[in-house]
Amino acid sequence: MAASLARQAANLARLSSSSPAVAASRSTSLIHRRGLAGAAEHHGPPKVDCWKDPMNPGNWKEEHFVLVSLSGWGLVIFGGYKLFAGGKKEEKTVEATQ
Repeated sequence: MAASLARQAANLARLSSSSPAVAASRSTSLIHRRGLAGAAEHHGPPKVDCWKDPMNPGNWKEEHFVLVSLSGWGLVIFGGYKLFAGGKKEEKTVEATQ
């Protein structure tokens, strides 16, 4: 880390001592640019929407997998709560008619 900072400082000192036109042409070659070409390469099969291939979650897009998983866990937890909580039981009183 310190070595790279020292190199950058030396390069800047060298550029500032030369003429502005030469410094501009040299500065473009010294700036490190990171290309984004790696993002375009896909590895494996393309991802699809969850409703296009519902029986194969491995091919779903990541955000669809997260939404379906969270919805499923929500249903399981809510269903378990309703099953074990039981809710209020209403007692009905039957009036005797004469």
